[in-house]
Amino acid sequence: MTFWANLIGYQIVWFSAVIGAGRGLWWPDVIAAAIFVPLHFALARQDRTGRTADFKLLMIAILIGASLDGTIATSEFARYAANQMTLTPDGAPLWILAMWASFALTLRHSMTFLLRRPVVALLFGAIGGPLAYLGASRGWQAIVLAEPRWMALSTLAVGWGLAMTLLTTLARRWSEPTALPIRTAHG
Repeated sequence: MTFWANLIGYQIVWFSAVIGAGRGLWWPDVIAAAIFVPLHFALARQDRTGRTADFKLLMIAILIGASLDGTIATSEFARYAANQMTLTPDGAPLWILAMWASFALTLRHSMTFLLRRPVVALLFGAIGGPLAYLGASRGWQAIVLAEPRWMALSTLAVGWGLAMTLLTTLARRWSEPTALPIRTAHG
């Protein structure tokens, strides 16, 4: 999958999520992600190691999303629209988890610039994460942030900063070729 196909594919998933959720529908994003994820794996030019890395990132991102967005929901910092489909009571809605899964597939493809810049990745998450939630809240009412909003946004900033640091560290580690042992004349 090319840079642009990966980036645009993820944006389609994001807009499907927030527009659908804002209308009380959980399934548009799940369908968009169900198309994007296998399409990514089918079209991405990578070997088995790359596919494995993407799959592991996807699974870890879902766990992080369930934890972060579940915490946001249970602490009542935010209320998610279209939350009738959750894996646990008061947990993260399925449409949010589908978005996390899709987002994970951008890290080694359209967002590779973050992999070698841990401080930029942290700031990208700490600033970009809350801005995405704010946009989803104000633009489409997919999320209602509790007052005072700075509490929810601060929690999201910390959570997304840590999430991006972890995900980009793993993506970088899993993207590097395995070092072979060096043989010397004596060994």
